[in-house]
Amino acid sequence: MLEQDLFYLLALQRVEGVGDIMAKKLITHCGSAEEVFNTKTGQLAAIDGVGSMLLKNLKDKSVFEKANQELQYIKSNDINAVYFQDEEYPERLKHCIDGPLLLFTSGNINLKNKKIISIVGTRQITSYGIEFCRKLIEDLAPLDPIIVSGFAYGVDIVAHQLAMEHNLQTIGVVAHGLNQIYPKTHKKYVAKVEQNGGFMTEFWSSSNPDKENFVRRNRIVAGMTEATIVIESADRGGSLITANMANDYNRDVFAVPGRVTDKYSQGCNNLIKTQKANVLTSAADLIYILNWDLEKKVKPVQKQLFVTLEEEEQKVYDYLLKTGKEVMDIIALRCDFPIYKISGMLLNMELKGVIRPLPGKLFEAI
Repeated sequence: MLEQDLFYLLALQRVEGVGDIMAKKLITHCGSAEEVFNTKTGQLAAIDGVGSMLLKNLKDKSVFEKANQELQYIKSNDINAVYFQDEEYPERLKHCIDGPLLLFTSGNINLKNKKIISIVGTRQITSYGIEFCRKLIEDLAPLDPIIVSGFAYGVDIVAHQLAMEHNLQTIGVVAHGLNQIYPKTHKKYVAKVEQNGGFMTEFWSSSNPDKENFVRRNRIVAGMTEATIVIESADRGGSLITANMANDYNRDVFAVPGRVTDKYSQGCNNLIKTQKANVLTSAADLIYILNWDLEKKVKPVQKQLFVTLEEEEQKVYDYLLKTGKEVMDIIALRCDFPIYKISGMLLNMELKGVIRPLPGKLFEAI
């Protein structure tokens, strides 16, 4: 990107009342960020959503001084600024209406021809979550995916570390400018992350890790990836916000089930129960549902032998073996079970590894 183009994009970002959606609308109408400032008021007023206050704010010359300061910081700190129409901009994020106008990156990020997934979850990760994450990334490693997370405590930093152990590219999407690291205790990981990927943010160097920034950060994590995986979560938390955003963007969401008594499995279990996430019991589930290239050999997941099924579960299993793929409503109808009962039964059978969910709310016997 030319320095002059970046300067005017930065200036446009500093105009009060101009967010990502409005900025894109103005640029589309005028042709460039520079032309937004040169276009006559009457023409700008014809744009949907542009009112008198915004027209006044576009005349504020102080935005140029602020833009110049940030431009100098970017140049002197080897930061890459990526415009939403650039080739290096995450392809999936381009299709999110509220995707950032600009992204600032550091390190060695290369998104070209890559499978990209995000792994998120609680900051209070348990040994169960750690071991599941370890096995998941180990089994996915032959497919060389990029692992995206938020560089926070818990699931985030575990996912980054395990990705690096397997020489996978990993990207930390942060909720502040690239002039700092939060939490500070994670500074020790920065150099290695930048060698194996890097950091990404929409925030200027003047931005601190304020609470509201984390929600904005989460939309990047959800929007730029093919699928979002929730390893562990309580019944409320930032990872559930990310999962909901991923659903809104029509991305696949996966959740790791856990015991109903475990605090940090409640959020995942609820996502599965409300059909906002696919059950994730192994890498094989992810690979199958995302239809990833299976030519590269992935360590097989051995099917459990001699699984004990309840009489009603056996009836459902036999039906699926006979008929193949089927939706839950039809399974309930043909097997003569109420829908509320079949839902829980199918979940138990998934956990036993004898059936699996398919796109379109279908199920099939394994």
